[in-house]
Amino acid sequence: MSSTISRNDGNVVHPGPSFARGLWRIAAADVSSGNRVRLLRDGPATFDAMIGLIEGARETVSLESYILRSDEVGERFAVALIAAAARGVKVRLLCDWIGMRGISRKFIPRLRAANIEVRVFSPIGFHRWLGIVPRDHRKLLVVDDTAGITGGVGLGVEWTTGVQKRRRSRWRDTAVCIEGHAAIDMRNAFETMWRRATGKERRGAHRFVSRRASQTHLDPSTHEPALVGIIEGEPGRLRVGRALQLQAVSAERSIWIASAYFVPSFAEIEALCGAARDNVDVRILVPSRGDHPWIPWMTRRTYRRLLMNGVRIWEWQGEMMHAKTSVVDGRWTRVGSTDFNPLGISINFELDAVIEDATLGSEAEAMFLADLASSREIIRAR
Repeated sequence: MSSTISRNDGNVVHPGPSFARGLWRIAAADVSSGNRVRLLRDGPATFDAMIGLIEGARETVSLESYILRSDEVGERFAVALIAAAARGVKVRLLCDWIGMRGISRKFIPRLRAANIEVRVFSPIGFHRWLGIVPRDHRKLLVVDDTAGITGGVGLGVEWTTGVQKRRRSRWRDTAVCIEGHAAIDMRNAFETMWRRATGKERRGAHRFVSRRASQTHLDPSTHEPALVGIIEGEPGRLRVGRALQLQAVSAERSIWIASAYFVPSFAEIEALCGAARDNVDVRILVPSRGDHPWIPWMTRRTYRRLLMNGVRIWEWQGEMMHAKTSVVDGRWTRVGSTDFNPLGISINFELDAVIEDATLGSEAEAMFLADLASSREIIRAR
């Protein structure tokens, strides 16, 4: 997705549209430059970073989470949010009706009593699809329009101690903290879902407003890194799936993907297999067990075709590998909430940060290789 790439033979190739132009055209995502980005590994580091931002907030806190528990993790966030509201900060919490099942009945009223605005997305009822789908599967925190955190980490004890009775371990996950102009794009994404949850905007209505590209000229060779695009996954728009195909076209060296619920479409399988047959190092990391037992079974049904075409597959050996990340050529890194399955790509509301920065890409590759060390590679003979 870069404007030029130097090959080992000294020649320069032009693989296609730039990163910024490509994201705008396939995902309606503006790209900003000069952002400071750091990866967050697992729940404890992510929660510490989120609480730190909330405690330092001066004007606004916007928190959106598919999973919301009233356990010790949820209580920690409740205390921080209530304290922020007491300082005069405008605090808003957006959660999903399905993702907050089992929460204490006193939890939400307690937050509202502390002047925190709370909205619940799509309760079950007599409306389209009975409210069952789509879900707000996003995980997002934005503070003061200056910093934001997104990824796969929900607000629950799964990400600190795990939930199994035997062989318990915290869920493996990844998030990203972004400081800079991209935080404004993250806040705009929150505002869109907030309006949807209050019934003030129909799905996709904001796309009918005339909106012109403004940053498609950005180039990593001339603009300050990191370049960041925020992709808002919406029902039927297939944005992250198309982004994967664009990256598969542009990849020269490697495509490494971690996906908790990996049930790719035929088009996504074709893109990965095509890249592998063209000598790109394609690796997939998935969980060996999960919170939904049928998902690993469905994932394994894709193994044969992927393996026969040169794609390498690993299964995480811990309790649950919940990350949704990819890194291409050590340059383009995606961290977000979207899994490669029909729900994530086609049906639910999702949010992903796509970053072009060689330094972050190198860190993402190191993190991926460390995960492979705790995983088992799948061999065709098995």
